[in-house]
Amino acid sequence: MGAHDRIRPAPVRPGGAHVPALRRAVAILDHVSASSAAPTLSGLARALGLPKSTAHGLVQAMEELGLLARAADGTLRTGPHPLLWAGDFLARTDLVSVFRHSVAQSRRFERFTVTMTVLDGREVVYIACSDANRPLDVAFRIGMRLPAPFTATGKALLAARPDGELDGLFAQGFPAPLTRYSIASLPDLRRELVETRRRGFSIDDGQIREGLFCLGATVGDHTGQAVAALALSLTRSEATPDMIATLGGTLVEAAADLSRRLGAG
Repeated sequence: MGAHDRIRPAPVRPGGAHVPALRRAVAILDHVSASSAAPTLSGLARALGLPKSTAHGLVQAMEELGLLARAADGTLRTGPHPLLWAGDFLARTDLVSVFRHSVAQSRRFERFTVTMTVLDGREVVYIACSDANRPLDVAFRIGMRLPAPFTATGKALLAARPDGELDGLFAQGFPAPLTRYSIASLPDLRRELVETRRRGFSIDDGQIREGLFCLGATVGDHTGQAVAALALSLTRSEATPDMIATLGGTLVEAAADLSRRLGAG
């Protein structure tokens, strides 16, 4: 979608007490799943700083276990086995469960793509998605990461945080823009968050993909803390002022419904 999944590879650390082979296997899975182009064995070894013989042995064992799959041209992709773990995790996650029951099975959003993310530092991670009956030219994938300041869900979640936390989050610099419409600085983000709080929902107008318009609203838990956010996506041409106001209100209601299902008062 013009912005690749931003999964940070786990560092490869030496030391028998820390099970280095397991750490290397996780780093391999992180690297393969985050790569926009399927890597080769030699490219994988170079990227992770592993001896080629070590990488070959690990990859061979991971292929046998279904953790990796090798294409006819020798490139590597994640295999089917991690889906068993992912499926179990998602099945046990209350957030995803209430999303499925309240959003995915509802007809009120069938024309639009609705996603759910959680905040992880400076990024949002996509944990659920209900695709529109007329797909957008964008693929939201479970596990995908995007810079929080550019996304509707990220803006909503950041707006729910104390303003002072922003300085710490972006002390190492602001994310590089994804489009010409992406905000460029922390002061710009602060201004958008003020508008988000005033409006009651957030807006991403072409900041992760030109021509894409997204609205965002937070989901709270029983403590009242914002633990996730919903986003509704439509094309820029559909986003008339009346449509924005109507869909924004509907999305806020849907997020409040999810919050109640999670025990919010």
